[in-house]
Amino acid sequence: MPTLLHIDSSPLESSISRELTREFTKAWKNRNPEGRVIDRNLSAIPPKPIDQTWVGASFTPEGGRTPEQKAVLAESDTLIAELDQANEIVIGVAMHNFSIPSVLKLWIDQVARSGKTFAYGATGPEGLLKGKKATILTASGGVYEAGTPAGAMNFIEPYLRAILGFMGITDVKFVNAAGAAQIMMGAIDREAFLKPTLEQVRSLTA
Repeated sequence: MPTLLHIDSSPLESSISRELTREFTKAWKNRNPEGRVIDRNLSAIPPKPIDQTWVGASFTPEGGRTPEQKAVLAESDTLIAELDQANEIVIGVAMHNFSIPSVLKLWIDQVARSGKTFAYGATGPEGLLKGKKATILTASGGVYEAGTPAGAMNFIEPYLRAILGFMGITDVKFVNAAGAAQIMMGAIDREAFLKPTLEQVRSLTA
């Protein structure tokens, strides 16, 4: 059964990135009526930060973990299981201080785990989540195009490409609704601003 993992990292119900992922999920479901969607709202249920206890538990061989260590890793196990089940992943990202929201970084810390999503071998690290596709739908107040001075301040795409690739997910597409500040300034209405991006999002699942 095709499975889509829908990750929403926006704290706002009306956020542009959330609207984009909803549209992607709707289009994906229309194309895959028998498919399953796993919804993970990171703002509603923020992942816990990793700490010394978590690190110690993760590096303890699975058969030797105490009940307490297993409990510490339970959330990580659940989030990784969602990734394992998914053929495709869509992540909504609203730019925060030129990078990803803090709740998305917490999710990454929980799922980027040695022996589960990557492993070290004789030739170095190897991602264990091969064969999956990821679509990153971002929204930013300004325009941060690659090759421009402002583009150098956009750390979303290089970071997510790097960390997803580290875990074996190399088929990654980005769509950005850039310049959303125009809506707040009254220069354009929300529907007109979103129309071309929503059309692009729909085309990704066609």
